[in-house]
Amino acid sequence: MIAWSVELSEFGIQYESHRPLKAQCLADFVAELTPTTTEEPQVWTLHVDGSSNSKGSGAGIILEGPNQVTVEQSLKFSFKVTNNQVEYEALLAGLRLARDLGARKVSCNSDSKLMVEQLSGTYQAKDTLLQRYFHVASHQISSFDEFTIQHVPREQNTRADLLSKLASTKRPGQHRTIIQETLHTPSLDDKIVNVRDNGDLGWMTGIWSYLKEGTLPEDKDEDQKMRMRSAKFAIVGDELFKRGVSSPLLKCLTVPRAAYVVEEIHRGISGMHSGARSMASRVLRAGYYWPTLKSDCQDYIQKCKECQQSGNTHRQPPEALHHMMLSWPFFQWGMDILGPFPPAKVQLKFLLVAINYFTKWIEACPLAKITTKNVQKFTWRIIICRFGIPHTLVTNNDRQFIAQGFEDFLRKLGIKHLPTSVEHPQTNGQVEAANKVILLELKKRLGNAKGQWPNELPSIL
Repeated sequence: MIAWSVELSEFGIQYESHRPLKAQCLADFVAELTPTTTEEPQVWTLHVDGSSNSKGSGAGIILEGPNQVTVEQSLKFSFKVTNNQVEYEALLAGLRLARDLGARKVSCNSDSKLMVEQLSGTYQAKDTLLQRYFHVASHQISSFDEFTIQHVPREQNTRADLLSKLASTKRPGQHRTIIQETLHTPSLDDKIVNVRDNGDLGWMTGIWSYLKEGTLPEDKDEDQKMRMRSAKFAIVGDELFKRGVSSPLLKCLTVPRAAYVVEEIHRGISGMHSGARSMASRVLRAGYYWPTLKSDCQDYIQKCKECQQSGNTHRQPPEALHHMMLSWPFFQWGMDILGPFPPAKVQLKFLLVAINYFTKWIEACPLAKITTKNVQKFTWRIIICRFGIPHTLVTNNDRQFIAQGFEDFLRKLGIKHLPTSVEHPQTNGQVEAANKVILLELKKRLGNAKGQWPNELPSIL
């Protein structure tokens, strides 16, 4: 290296050795050549509408995807459906179409306010058939990565409305395919709870094999046990039922189906977060059975967050029950005021509760203001007009109950008023117990939506 430096010095050339490659140069090279664009699933727009009249019923579906492609489908139903049912049928058909085309993100538009509000959670599906449609639609919606549904005016859903009436429109510059199809059975027929949906029958395998094929275990003891156990069961219409001495046939469920039934009865639309014994009785009244029914109900309640947070804790020692001698139903009523609650619609903050001592029948009315006039109106409309004039009315010493106007109202009707002592509220213990039940159920159902307590009140009562 020194010799080369001496030789090149007369030409004014300076030698420099090659430096090592910096890590930043390599990072810049990788960053420049790495593609930055990643394909994300695009949102598909779904328009659905249904039409039902005396001539027939149908549905229109429009699915708009990427690359200006629109798929339009017209369905004709050969079975009778109502207007609300046909809207759900249109939505279910649209979801099936979107899933078949590989859509992962769907934005749905419908002019049926009832269906949109039910799927959004604002309204409750009270009709039995609509509840089944609601559960089927919710199950299909859960298969998408992202799903939104919104209500649009009928004017903005004209194309789907025309398709539902076997007509169509077309936008210029778009590819379009119209699929015409006839459905002969409702979409719910294959969604009914059926123990034969899964190949694994679980605890029913041995019973099913014996009743269907006559197969028994090889062990003699197990053989005898299987014969005795299978005598309590019967197969009706390819489904297993349990016989009862004084009860109707109970449909046998597998473990996954049983878990769904328990959850629906405990916290579904008709659920009331009841105890283990009460929930097991409700399952039997609904017509279902499996061997671990009681233990499953107990385990589910122990895992229910609302039940554990708002459970009934006993702080006083038990004592003997006291007899209440009453002559006839609706002979004596107890009345009390609950509140103030979080303000709800029209500023409802109080709850006026009345209970009959004989039948334990509870009546309650949410009010914005607790005045003597409102108490008198509640007594007249809810108690007297519906159940007749009572003999006795038990209240506390709130000023609304001991006001002179309310006392004159009761005296004219011949109702005996018994105000309780401040030092002994147990005199009106029946209504206090009803208040405790109402408050516990409200805590279990509301969660953070405290302002919705008037909406939950009818289901609690």
